[in-house]
Amino acid sequence: MNSSPSLPPRGSPTRAAWLKPALFLLVAVVGLYYVKWSPYYLKSFVAADKHSIGGSILANAPTAPWSAALEYAGVYFLAIWKAAVLGVLLGSLVQVLIPRNWLLRVFGRAGLGSTVRGGLFALPGMMCSCCAAPVVAGMRRQQVSVGAALAFWIANPVLNPATLVFMGFVLGWNFAALRLVAGVLLVLGVSLIAQRISQPDALPQAALDAVSQAEETDDQRGFVARWLQKMWQLFWSTVPVYIVAVLALGAARVWLFPQVDASIGNGLFWIVALAVIGTLFVIPTAAEIPIVQSMLALGLGVGPAVALLMTLPSISLPSLLMLRKSFTPKVLVTVTALTMLVGVISGLVGVLVL
Repeated sequence: MNSSPSLPPRGSPTRAAWLKPALFLLVAVVGLYYVKWSPYYLKSFVAADKHSIGGSILANAPTAPWSAALEYAGVYFLAIWKAAVLGVLLGSLVQVLIPRNWLLRVFGRAGLGSTVRGGLFALPGMMCSCCAAPVVAGMRRQQVSVGAALAFWIANPVLNPATLVFMGFVLGWNFAALRLVAGVLLVLGVSLIAQRISQPDALPQAALDAVSQAEETDDQRGFVARWLQKMWQLFWSTVPVYIVAVLALGAARVWLFPQVDASIGNGLFWIVALAVIGTLFVIPTAAEIPIVQSMLALGLGVGPAVALLMTLPSISLPSLLMLRKSFTPKVLVTVTALTMLVGVISGLVGVLVL
């Protein structure tokens, strides 16, 4: 018996049917250009010229946990607030502007094709895991498959084209190539395995048949009212826990990150330790590059450096908490463990090839 969800029958597209998706596309393009594309285009010239994109966000941390929490949260939120606002905006709009049956056709089926499309759809976004999380939550509320939603979430930071360019200019193109290959394996492998161990995405046929009727009922309530409701629900379920988790990790960095010197080589202990820390810690987009650059300069081994380079951007404790209602605990634990594992394996490979 086929467990894949049956999809609503195709209808004849009309001009009106394309107006709302076109509005979503317009908001996404304008928002991403302002928040991501234009700033990153300019930053690429800085990276090429100076072989640096700035200092490490972990540098000069206060030793008192509360001071460290406030200092890190201030720097972090100053760096990401525009992208965070855009993420909540797009996560709410995807629920009211994109017809659900469209999303189900492209991302609704569990399998490789849907997962690959989710990863490709993420590439223009270039968001960190926390800023992408509200969009993922909105997609899941529209019944997008686990694999496609996870691929979109993880590919945003890991396969970020701008980050790969920065990495090539700052750390070397060998690091960028390893990140790209390992990143593709991370996005597809983790997403497909998590999809497999999740509850089947089969939807009751009656629920699928009711999609169009429910959307017609929603239309009668007015677009603005529905959008504000969706945005408030998304904001309340993701942002408060996000802020608390960032403060907690900002305080914990006093103990999480060791004092780096030449004694930290390529031992398995440090590769595993930094893979675990990197998976849970939270950073802005591309911040892993100056972090690793500064640590390598202080004597960190290539293996632990690559483990950080893979895991720091991939997911984080705040983004996991933000998506606690979008995926089952089993799925989130699987994603966390596999991300750590990929970080460790990448670190070991880095020792051999870099």
